[in-house]
Amino acid sequence: MSQKVLLNYKEVNIILHRLACQLIEKHTDFSSTVLIGLQPRGIFLAQRLKLILIHDYNIPNIQLGLLDITFYRDDFRRSDKLHEANSTEIDFLIENKHVVFIDDVLYTGRSIRSALTAIQSFGRPAGIELLTLIDRRFSRHLPIQPDYRGRQVDAINDEKVLVNWKETNGEDVVYLVNN
Repeated sequence: MSQKVLLNYKEVNIILHRLACQLIEKHTDFSSTVLIGLQPRGIFLAQRLKLILIHDYNIPNIQLGLLDITFYRDDFRRSDKLHEANSTEIDFLIENKHVVFIDDVLYTGRSIRSALTAIQSFGRPAGIELLTLIDRRFSRHLPIQPDYRGRQVDAINDEKVLVNWKETNGEDVVYLVNN
């Protein structure tokens, strides 16, 4: 197995600040916008963006929820692999709010399709956008594109994008792994 660094700590930090600024340009004070981190891997990006928006850009009232899509996946009953559910934590209304889904890697688009179905249980948003750290643009199975992307990566199918976060892996770095 070989791995190549796609983004180091400094590049990840620059991208996070750029994404935060793009969100501010579109949503200003976030009074009608909520951030939703997709479980399990999108929550680290979402939490980091929330901290940047609060501490670096003085936006005080960021609403952040966590959405589990396990039981909405189209492969939920198709494999022998036991899917492990995560928690959903949305303690605010999303009715008529602008929702920004946040995930670390956009690959086939199936997770986002699942999130679109799952979020309907919480009301009808005014609109939904997608923010992703890595966009694997040539791997899509569904016509889903991010509104905000950190970096676009052209990886072939046997390559995997691995995002490590300081909170869980001890470092902020993105690898391209070839099996």
